[in-house]
Amino acid sequence: MKFFQQQIRLRPFSRGFHLITREVLAALPQIQEIEVGQLQVFMQHTSASLTINENADPTVRQDFESHFNMMVPENATHYLHDYEGADDMPAHIKASLLGPSIQIPISNGKLCLGTWQGIYMCEHRDYGGSRNIILTAWGI
Repeated sequence: MKFFQQQIRLRPFSRGFHLITREVLAALPQIQEIEVGQLQVFMQHTSASLTINENADPTVRQDFESHFNMMVPENATHYLHDYEGADDMPAHIKASLLGPSIQIPISNGKLCLGTWQGIYMCEHRDYGGSRNIILTAWGI
């Protein structure tokens, strides 16, 4: 069994849903050494998240952002946690809805993503800054 791990620091992204598949693959080329295995991508933050979805049409990512903003609005009167601004508590809720990690099968040295799938980094803050992600791949 082989294990590979790499931490990457993503550049700051604007609020929204961003494809990071290329960054992930570039940071862990050892995936090519795994015949059968798994890749875990873990976000070390509570106001950003990860998911897998459409990688071709950018309007899908825009629609995600619009929907999440309607579903979890800013300035709700019932939020107590607003230490870092109106986007603070909504960002935590959005991050919990999607989650901090994803897992992708590896087969023949490649991620088993579907034709139209990509890895999204979901930035839920107006000014979230750089984000740290831990990549762990294992397999035979």
